[in-house]
Amino acid sequence: MTLLHPFCAWRPRTGLEQRVAAPPYDVLNSAEARELAMGLPESFLRVSKAEIDLDPAIPVHDERVYALARERFQSFCTEGILKRDPQPWYYLYRLTMNGREQTGVAGVASVNAYLEERIKKHEFTRPDKENDRTRLAEVLEAHSGPVFMTHRHDPTIKRLTESWIAAHAPVYDFVASDQVRHTLWTVDDPQIIAALRAAFERMPAMYIADGHHRAAAASRVHLARRQNDPDPDAPHGRFLAVTFPDTQVRILDYNRVVRDLHGLDEQQFLDRIRAIPRVTLAPTDSPAHPTARHEFGIYLKNRWFRLKVALEPDLERDPVQRLDVTILQERLLKPILGIVDPRQDQRIDFVGGIRGLDTLMQRVDSGEMAVAFALFPTSLEELMTVADSGQVMPPKSTWFEPKLRDGLLIQTL
Repeated sequence: MTLLHPFCAWRPRTGLEQRVAAPPYDVLNSAEARELAMGLPESFLRVSKAEIDLDPAIPVHDERVYALARERFQSFCTEGILKRDPQPWYYLYRLTMNGREQTGVAGVASVNAYLEERIKKHEFTRPDKENDRTRLAEVLEAHSGPVFMTHRHDPTIKRLTESWIAAHAPVYDFVASDQVRHTLWTVDDPQIIAALRAAFERMPAMYIADGHHRAAAASRVHLARRQNDPDPDAPHGRFLAVTFPDTQVRILDYNRVVRDLHGLDEQQFLDRIRAIPRVTLAPTDSPAHPTARHEFGIYLKNRWFRLKVALEPDLERDPVQRLDVTILQERLLKPILGIVDPRQDQRIDFVGGIRGLDTLMQRVDSGEMAVAFALFPTSLEELMTVADSGQVMPPKSTWFEPKLRDGLLIQTL
């Protein structure tokens, strides 16, 4: 089974790519998306977050939002803002952030491989977000946001992609508003396409890094449609993806803020932490950015503390229990702060490491939150080990940066 296939992409007409391309739908709220799309009628946010062109009182999952998204997408296609490539191609997508490059292969991934766990996941999805992406794919008849995937380094893919880039000019090359450079090449040579396809057929597995809800939504669309269209090569049996070698992918910390101390005052809260077995807690004069596994920064108003945990040997051998996100959840958030289900509890929020520790301090100092927790980043090897074991991580375990843009490549169904 080939894990990643070539496809005929819809993509922006040359010269419009920077105006069309948009951040992923789930890193912006409606107000932020509305502001970012101001003055950009071609912005793909008008499809992926169509509520920005409706009354703010209308719920984001209202059918009027999906209907407008469909109308906008169809107009982008008919007006020539988006054009479809004539043949199934692969695409090379390079992200450059702060001088650091990562280059992936874009194509359409096999839903059956996802269902059979050859495309592996590492976290559960939230029903509301999964329902939203499923409904959007249904009304658009398209997958418009790529799933960010990774694979173990493959020398054949490396050789093919590097030689292609050396010999061909990109079709897009621009720096987005977040200062990330996005560069895209089309791979239209049948021999190179066949060689890449064969490499993806030999590959034992690929891993979802970011985009679990998009992948889950694609599987739901496929399962519904295959009843009337069982063709294994039908477009609904695949979903839009970009996969990067594991040697290039970067994971940032994914931090936590909690609204209250669950009825405790600050001293009681600190005393409860100190009572946890195998921990040390010490104040520090500077922001406590963790420098190693099992080390945490804790911020109360105007006060930083450094927490270290010595994990028991049997838990250190468990791929999930040894994760710092698990340690924090099971030893502190649940027993002391009463955060039993972080996927549902409205008292907790999550802050990507790209925002820095200053954001944690601001949210606590403003009075919005009572306490913040800074974590050491989960490693990609830890992610792959959990996925290979068939287990899942706690929610919000990984923050991948930089992000792929929506609207640069679109797969119609």
